[in-house]
Amino acid sequence: MRIALVTYRRLPDLDPDDRPLAAVLAGRGHQVTAAVWDDPALDWSSFDIAMLRSSWDYFHRRDEFLQWAERAAAATRLWNPLDLIRWNSHKGYLVELRARGAPVIPTEIVPAGSVFDVGARMAEHGWMRAVVKPAVSADAYGTILVERTGIADAQAHADRLLAGRDVMMQPYFKSVEEPGERCLVHIDGRFSHAVRKRSHFVGGRHVGPEGLPVEAADDERHAAALVLRLARAEGALYARVDLARDDAGRPCLMELELVEPTLFFTGAPGAADRMAEALEARVAPS
Repeated sequence: MRIALVTYRRLPDLDPDDRPLAAVLAGRGHQVTAAVWDDPALDWSSFDIAMLRSSWDYFHRRDEFLQWAERAAAATRLWNPLDLIRWNSHKGYLVELRARGAPVIPTEIVPAGSVFDVGARMAEHGWMRAVVKPAVSADAYGTILVERTGIADAQAHADRLLAGRDVMMQPYFKSVEEPGERCLVHIDGRFSHAVRKRSHFVGGRHVGPEGLPVEAADDERHAAALVLRLARAEGALYARVDLARDDAGRPCLMELELVEPTLFFTGAPGAADRMAEALEARVAPS
């Protein structure tokens, strides 16, 4: 097969975490190309599969990115599929999943151009600490931790974001620091492996490995499976379910990553092979 691993201009040779997958695919006889999503010279119909991996500037240009995804999906097999990409590229999906009964962190979405009183909303919810960030974002862009003593700065930040972006607010879970956020990676609808993700608020991937391999607890695996079922994403080629525990110790969804998540191949022996097999199965004759 001719396989495009879709990236962006700052990573023309792929993110290091995706290179094991590229090597496994090449070793199985496939032609692998690191393809920049907005490269006007690329003919997407020349690929048998285009798999989104590190298109990490899309959140600045979501409309343009979704237009590209629509063209790519018409020209080749795009994974994940267009409907999931469109739905998952705005964090409003968290509100929708919570309404469907998924265990999701409380989330408030504020449309761009709205007037939003950060302090009043925190008081109404009873949140002593909260997180404010854009509703379309990646790599913690525009993400801040709000303390009751820093409302003025948080309000100014929210106002700046709201001038051009939808904004979201959530309570801050102390568990993202310890025992840490859990990322459960699923390949072809099945649980593959898990990592403990380093919180943005303790330095994130900029002060050490972004994720360290861990064993997923039974309640985490159950929560992740429920999320995928309620998201109607059980058949996704890849999914990353990011969980943290609330004050009662229950795993809650922080993010469901179906567009371009790091899948932590480097710390999961066999995961790249499982992904290669899943890709092959999608083009095998029925």
